[in-house]
Amino acid sequence: MLSAVAPRAPYTACMKTLLITGASRGIGAATARLAAHRGYAVGINYIRNAAAADSLVREILAKSGNATAIQADVASETDVTRMFTQFDRAFGTLDALVNNAGIVDQQMRLETMDSARLHRMFTTNVTGSFLCAREAVRRMSTRHGGKGGAIVNISSKAAQLGSPGEYIDYAASKAAIDAMTVGLAKEVADEGIRVNAVRPGIVRTEIHASGGEPHRIERVKYSIPMKRAGEAEEVANAILWLLSDQASYCTGSFIDVSGGR
Repeated sequence: MLSAVAPRAPYTACMKTLLITGASRGIGAATARLAAHRGYAVGINYIRNAAAADSLVREILAKSGNATAIQADVASETDVTRMFTQFDRAFGTLDALVNNAGIVDQQMRLETMDSARLHRMFTTNVTGSFLCAREAVRRMSTRHGGKGGAIVNISSKAAQLGSPGEYIDYAASKAAIDAMTVGLAKEVADEGIRVNAVRPGIVRTEIHASGGEPHRIERVKYSIPMKRAGEAEEVANAILWLLSDQASYCTGSFIDVSGGR
C-alpha cells in the first residue's frame, strides 16, 4: 500500500526520478534528503516504520521537493513488484535506483548461527537487491525501450574485511553484492545503464544497535586510520556522485567511504 503522504503535486516530467530502498533512516534517509535537494523526485521505501518514512516525505515536501513513501519488504518478490508498480504510478519513469535496504543480526561466531538467520540475511541483502535491480533494468534498459539510468548498490567494507567474530554472514552477503555489481555492470553497459557500488565502513547509524552493540563505534574507531566514524551524509555524497552525469564513464566501480580502513 502507498503511504498516506502523497507525492508533491504537480510532478514535472523534467525531474529525474530515484527509488531508494530502506530509506526511512540512516544512509537511505540521508541519500533521499540530498537527492531531493538536487532535484530528484524520490521514492522512499520502508518495511515497517511508516512514521519515519512519512516524516521524511513531509520534510522533503516542506523544502519544495517531491517524494512519496512506499511500503515493501525487498525480501518478498511480490512486494518488490508492487513497489515498482506504485513508483511507476507516482512518477511515470525510473531514472535511478539505490539498493540500500539491508539487515545485520546479533554479533556471533559462525558456529552459533542457524539456517534461519542465514536465510534471513541472504534473502534480504542479496535476493532483495537482485530483485530490485531486475525491475530497474526492465524499466531503464534501451533493450526494453527504456532511456537508460543508473544503479548504485550499497555494499560494505565488511565484504573485504570479513567481520570475524561479529557477522561474517553479513560480510558474505555484501561480497555477493560486489560480485553482482561487477557482473550486472558488464551485462547492461551497452544498454544505457551504469551500475556502481559504495562500500561504507563504520558509519554512525542505528545498524550497530541492530547487531547488539549500540556503542560499537567507540570500540572500533581507533582501528580506523581517520580515528572516527563516518556520517550518513558522507556516504550519501558518494552515492549521488555515482548517480550523476559527473560519473558518466564509471560503471562496475566502487567507492570506499571508510576513513581509510
